[in-house]
Amino acid sequence: MGRSSGFNPDALGHNAMTIITNLCFTVFVVSVLIFTIIAATYQPEDPLFHPSTKITTFLTSKSNATFRSDDSVLRTGEDFVSANQSTFLTFINITDIFPASNVTTVVSEPIEECSNSIRDPIDCTDPEIFHLMMRLAIETFNDIHFYRFGKPVRGPNLTTCDMAWRFRPKEGKAAAFYKDYRSFVVSRSENCTFRVASIGDYHSGVYARKKQKGKPGGFGPKAKAVQAESPILLPVLGEAVNDSVPVIESESGFSSGKYLLYNGGGDRCKSMNHFLWSFLCSLGEAQYLNRTLVMDLKLCLSSIYTSSRKDEEGKDFRFYFDFEHLRESASVLDQNQFWSDWGKWHKKDKLSLYLIDDIKVTPMQLADIQNTLIMRKFGAVEPDNYWYRVCEGETESVIQRPWHTIWKSRRLMEIVSAISARLNWDFDSVHVVRGEKARNTELWPNLAKDTSPESLLSTLKDKIDAGRNLYIATNEPDTSFFNPLNDRYTTHFLNDYSDLWNENSEWYKETKELNYGVPVAFDGYMRGEVDTEVFLRGKKQIETFNELTRDCKDGINTCSS
Repeated sequence: MGRSSGFNPDALGHNAMTIITNLCFTVFVVSVLIFTIIAATYQPEDPLFHPSTKITTFLTSKSNATFRSDDSVLRTGEDFVSANQSTFLTFINITDIFPASNVTTVVSEPIEECSNSIRDPIDCTDPEIFHLMMRLAIETFNDIHFYRFGKPVRGPNLTTCDMAWRFRPKEGKAAAFYKDYRSFVVSRSENCTFRVASIGDYHSGVYARKKQKGKPGGFGPKAKAVQAESPILLPVLGEAVNDSVPVIESESGFSSGKYLLYNGGGDRCKSMNHFLWSFLCSLGEAQYLNRTLVMDLKLCLSSIYTSSRKDEEGKDFRFYFDFEHLRESASVLDQNQFWSDWGKWHKKDKLSLYLIDDIKVTPMQLADIQNTLIMRKFGAVEPDNYWYRVCEGETESVIQRPWHTIWKSRRLMEIVSAISARLNWDFDSVHVVRGEKARNTELWPNLAKDTSPESLLSTLKDKIDAGRNLYIATNEPDTSFFNPLNDRYTTHFLNDYSDLWNENSEWYKETKELNYGVPVAFDGYMRGEVDTEVFLRGKKQIETFNELTRDCKDGINTCSS
């Protein structure tokens, strides 16, 4: 018999393998294509990560909200550093403190005759006392991780020792270290045992804050085995701030430098988001060109942040941002200082100016310019005169905004730290948006009802345990509105801590000195920033939209899916 021409087992098996292989390859190609499309079209939620076309809309949009954590108070460089990046640090535990032979918190029976009088001054440098203070601090403040202890120093009298430490809250989400310094009252009994009678309030140990031989307080050798240095630059809140204006001390130093200056434009008196987006464009261009940015330290505060509801000139950059960190991270020079030096030496040293009045001239076209100063002059027609327009188009892929150079004012963040410390870093928080939004029932039909005290109590009872400290960040001017919540929680508001910025406060004195002796108002932007940052340090954080109300953040039918 002859072989059938319609059936070949070998060929069938070969064809089946070919089909399966082609099918697998097709699935792989389709998967890669789908992933590529998603990656190319995905836009993250944070508007500051959007391309310039989207950020332009975001920055120039109008809002009636008086408190918006994503708009009114902007994110700065330290917010982009994950708190998890510092989890490799080894913190100090009670078991790391060496036990002391004659130190106790309870007076014991005499074991030997003591050669010291109980009235003799306490020796704060005694390692035994150091260990006692460290142990008691760890036992007392159990909601924070201790990172470093400073050596104790003599306090204001013979029985007090002041000691500083660096720490982080155990449940902290912000990537930052904090510094506290407290006063310890130490006593000695007739048998030479020591005890700590009391620990002072937050920042009561002012003698430990003062610099000792170039280092604030020094750090104890007993703790060094459990200390770790962070390779990530993080703010340390509680250190003295040095934000003096940098000065070029010699003629040769100034004349050999290269500078970039932005002049004019329509960015003035806009929101802080708008200001920072434009400022970082100019700083990014300066770094690309390897030039020093000549910046104006005087800002115009937008009417959206002022009590007068009018734009206010003459605000200092250092009121809102950490200038010390900026000048350490980038090459910047104050505009007034620059023009003073320019006037002295530009003729003698033949310093040259290159003027640009067209935003279409890209930084790449300026890379070979050798003039001492490149000045970009912006016209009067908005929005074509916004600084950030320089970084649009083809420049967007070249100029990188140096977000890491901008941190929030450490003076304002110190107020945040003080409020959190008074609550022992053990509180929950809720953000309650009301104000004009609650009155606009067309866009937010449910907001007023959903943020009423009755509704808040009903919503929060399943989210926050009774008896907790509850910090309420809100734009509601009359905080007595929330009195019904006191039956279940101990409520706290920003105004409860006004002593931290009143005329007797450290913040008031330091900002007044920065402002040439003129008192500085604790304005709406400062209030919003402090309120927001305290809210973010709560152990549990309940937001208005998505958690308290059905309404959408930006009005009806704008909720994200």
